[in-house]
Amino acid sequence: MRSTGTTGTPEDLGTVGAGLSALPAAAGWVKCDAMKLTPEPAVAGGTDDVSHLAADGQVSRRQLLDRLVVAGAGALAATVAAGGVIDVIAAAPAAAAPAATRRKFRYGMVIDTRRCVGCRACVVACKAENKTPPGVSYNVVVEQAEEDADDKPLFLAKPCFHCEQPPCVDVCPVSATFKRERDGIVVIDYDRCIGCRYCIAACPYGARTFDFGENYPAVAETTAYAAAPSAEYGQFRPRREEASPIGNVRKCTFCLHLQDENGRYDRASGRWPACAKTCTGHAIHFGDFNDRDSEVSQLLRERQAVRLKEELGTEPNVYYLF
Repeated sequence: MRSTGTTGTPEDLGTVGAGLSALPAAAGWVKCDAMKLTPEPAVAGGTDDVSHLAADGQVSRRQLLDRLVVAGAGALAATVAAGGVIDVIAAAPAAAAPAATRRKFRYGMVIDTRRCVGCRACVVACKAENKTPPGVSYNVVVEQAEEDADDKPLFLAKPCFHCEQPPCVDVCPVSATFKRERDGIVVIDYDRCIGCRYCIAACPYGARTFDFGENYPAVAETTAYAAAPSAEYGQFRPRREEASPIGNVRKCTFCLHLQDENGRYDRASGRWPACAKTCTGHAIHFGDFNDRDSEVSQLLRERQAVRLKEELGTEPNVYYLF
């Protein structure tokens, strides 16, 4: 996903000033008025008055600041010991220390390569569900032939891996791609994406593609199919020239538009990622890793699974069974 800074306001600065003014007078404490240092008279038995030393050149600027810090710390300790509360601390917003929220879901996949027959039904189903144009594929099948011609080739379905530490998120200069807090799905805000394609370069799995605005004949010829919008992200965007997602980076979303209002999928009613529910060999298993009773959690307990490029520390949420 990377942090965003906050900008102070005049009101914030006023609160800080009120907090400092609440400190009791102490030996050596110096008030700041329009960036002008005005020394307070020293109190017997307290910290030495250092303002005249600075004026006489007997101490350096650095020594003066160090002594002022000590004096300020003493005043703060006196306030706390007396049971006082500094305004600036009391008025601190709750957002300054956000409470940690546990993610509700952790969706992912377990793909059994021994059951995959390379039919690519998942690829077709994904394109139909999300209505992706030429050159844009959210799920691809990689084929690797074995040395022995009699052996079954290795087929590897590759969606987006929705990593726990997604490098694509860190490189986006406008925070258009981010990881959702509720379910951990990595998404793209098409209205913010500027098409720089940094995320494509950063993704070690090749899970992102760029929409150059190409169309299939059924869309280019303005047919009834062309008028149907894409259900992606639940936004139902019609495909128009020079309008998003044309000119944006695109990727697999685990068909999140099929979730209900609580963020849950329902396999029985068909609200399930298109690739998983269409797989003819039942090789693609989808579910919530936070649910110990889910199919994907059981597969991880019963079988030895691996993740691609684990040495990169991305912690992908797609596992493979070989």
